[in-house]
Amino acid sequence: MNQRADAQLEAWKTKQELAERMIPLIGQLYRDHDVVMSVHGRSLIGRSPIDIIRAHSYARKIDDAELSLAETSAVVEALAAIQPGPVSIDLAVLANGFRDSGKSDLDAYLRETLAGALDAQPGTGTDVVLYGFGRIGRLLARIIIDHSGSGNSLNLRAIVVRKGAENDLQKRANLLRRDSVHGPFNGTIKVLEDENAILANGVRIQVIYSDDPASVDYAQYGIENAILVDNTGRWRDAEGLGQHLRNPGIARVLLTAPGKGDMLNIVYGVNNDMITAADTIVSAASCTTNAITPVLKVLNDTFGVKRGHVETVHAYTNDQNLIDNFH
Repeated sequence: MNQRADAQLEAWKTKQELAERMIPLIGQLYRDHDVVMSVHGRSLIGRSPIDIIRAHSYARKIDDAELSLAETSAVVEALAAIQPGPVSIDLAVLANGFRDSGKSDLDAYLRETLAGALDAQPGTGTDVVLYGFGRIGRLLARIIIDHSGSGNSLNLRAIVVRKGAENDLQKRANLLRRDSVHGPFNGTIKVLEDENAILANGVRIQVIYSDDPASVDYAQYGIENAILVDNTGRWRDAEGLGQHLRNPGIARVLLTAPGKGDMLNIVYGVNNDMITAADTIVSAASCTTNAITPVLKVLNDTFGVKRGHVETVHAYTNDQNLIDNFH
């Protein structure tokens, strides 16, 4: 019994060692090369050794087997040597793919699999403005900040909200810090009262107060050719959302709700190839559409779907008072 216990403890210590060895490499690739690593959607950026071990254990729910830290550690070390350009990498996909390929040269496998990213050069980044900072806006902010890397990808530059009480800035920062479902913000948040801004993991977010979508001069804040994400749901047609495009600094508008009229409703991975340079206003469709369409597409592509009936149940609706609401 003691031998078994000793062996299990040694196995755990080996996992810790491998996870600890991966952390500086994951961080370096993220900061210097905009490489964002995850395990089946679970980000490994800024995570502790225990978090990384948990992510590998979580892989059992997807692959029916725990992901080997020995295998992923080898992948990370090889990636650090290759130094690919900006890319999002799922270590589970790469590690499992290499094992299943039957090949013995990991370096060659990675160079072949990531060929498109090897020659990619860091861009100048794209400015992003969040119009509205409710639940959707704050979760979007978390994701963008988590992928900020060297600052050459999506750069969250500002949020636009209506002026609240005197402690408005502190309240919004606190709501960004904590979420009842998604937990605490992974990092540090500082309120810059004198600058009317929030500093989150080094990302400076200008807080702009406005009730009129057509009267904000974003250029005065140094914002250029930005994507504005309207997550208020107040305007859902081209005419209403087009007000944002009249402002200096805004190039495109993305609606986080189903659009009306001739606006494209896009579910990424399903019909995003329909977007052209002329489409300056695009809808990301509804939560129901995003939940159903990817699965339905796979069913239709594999088996074919003649007709169907769908019913949805929402965990909560927008007229419920939640602790995550602005009070």
